[in-house]
Amino acid sequence: MRSIALGLTFAFASAFYLQAHADDSVAAFYKGKQIFLQIGSETGGGYDVVGRAVARHIAAHIPGNPTIVVQNVPGGGSLKLGNQFYAVAPRDGSVFGLASNGMPTTPLLNPGAAHFDPRNFYWLGSTSREVEVLIVWHEAPVKTLDDVFTKEMIVGASAPGSATWDFPLATNALLGTKFKIVTGYRGATQVKLAMEQGEVHANAALAWGSAKTNYADLLRDKKMRIIAQYGAKASDLPDVPLMPRAKSDADNQILDILYARSDYGRPFFLPQGVPADRAAALRRAFADTMKDPSFRADAQKVKMEFDPVTGEALEALTKRLMAMPESVAARARAILSPGGEKK
Repeated sequence: MRSIALGLTFAFASAFYLQAHADDSVAAFYKGKQIFLQIGSETGGGYDVVGRAVARHIAAHIPGNPTIVVQNVPGGGSLKLGNQFYAVAPRDGSVFGLASNGMPTTPLLNPGAAHFDPRNFYWLGSTSREVEVLIVWHEAPVKTLDDVFTKEMIVGASAPGSATWDFPLATNALLGTKFKIVTGYRGATQVKLAMEQGEVHANAALAWGSAKTNYADLLRDKKMRIIAQYGAKASDLPDVPLMPRAKSDADNQILDILYARSDYGRPFFLPQGVPADRAAALRRAFADTMKDPSFRADAQKVKMEFDPVTGEALEALTKRLMAMPESVAARARAILSPGGEKK
């Protein structure tokens, strides 16, 4: 028994020494440095608000306490950011990213445009799960969820791969909704302006956290209405109905790929190849930031959704999705491709 106890004591001491040595090495790398948080969306939107809130606090939890510099890299629902992280981003831990929640599934849904495998990224965690909602201008012809199956409604979208494109296109094909999609808008802010100017009737898929950030006054004044939620309900929207499930298991598998965006929420990640000690330190720093009372107070101040997801959970989710049968992914790609609503 004494030998077992001595062995356990030695093992714990060794683990403590190795961790302390790793922390010293990480601190030496980060001390006095600037590191960059690149956000795969426009300034001023929900992702930007979240990213900048994390940037204000995470440095205190990184060994060496580096300075965080925020950069916005919008384009293609964070596809530009994902491709850059695979191809050219430094792999020394000096850059980390915040992607849209659709980016990790882009290799399944648009492999020709996604030049990365999300299983190779190192997932730090997410500040929250996110529920996507259908938000409608008050003068739109559609007033209820039932109306989306009988009346055409024009919805603003950015590009294939974004929720604003994928969700209405998929529900048109699988559920029989009658969305008419107009593309070319750069983020929720531009779609909001298009709704105000009468160009479109709705944003068909917007994260509820972003809606509360960007559309708070319009929702309060009843200029906009939330008429449906996708996949799961937000706790503060108990009376807003869910978009129905499809009639077949095969169709629901495709919806499940889309609705996984809710589980990713606001995902932070590293490029592949970052040294293991620095990657682990940044994952711990993210987790510690989520527990930090000052960060939580800041999150409440800027009206962030807050329901943290661990990096380990995002890693497991990514592996599960990327193991989806090719037949399911191929059918999803056919539906979500330009013109897919006619297939």
